[in-house]
Amino acid sequence: MRFMSMIRLDETTGQVPSERLIEEMTRLIDELRASGKLLDTGGLQPTAQGRRVRLHSGKLSNLDGPFTEAKEVIGGYAILEAASLDEATELTRRFLQVHGTEWNLECEVRQIEDPGNCG
Repeated sequence: MRFMSMIRLDETTGQVPSERLIEEMTRLIDELRASGKLLDTGGLQPTAQGRRVRLHSGKLSNLDGPFTEAKEVIGGYAILEAASLDEATELTRRFLQVHGTEWNLECEVRQIEDPGNCG
C-alpha cells in the first residue's frame, strides 16, 4: 500500500535546515529508497510563491500566496510503500526524529487511494 506523509510546519519562523539535519536526512532518504519504502519525497517552496485555485458554487478563482490565514502549512511530503498504517507511521516518525529538538513539526499520514477502487 502507498501512503502520503505530509509535514506541517509554521513557515513564519524562518527556520532553515541545519547542516546536521541535511546530512542525517540524506542518509535516511538513501536508506529508505534502497529498501523500497520511500517512493518519492520533496520539500515545498513557501506559500508566498504559490497559488490556491478554488472552485466555489461553480466559479473558479485564484489566490496568490502568501496565505496569511494559515499558520501551519504543508512544507513537504513523502510517498511511502508500507504494509499498514502502523508501518507508514513508524517510517514518518523516523523522518521527524532526525529533526531533533529545535523543530516543532507535525505529519499527517494517509493512505493513497488505489485508482482502481475510486468511484
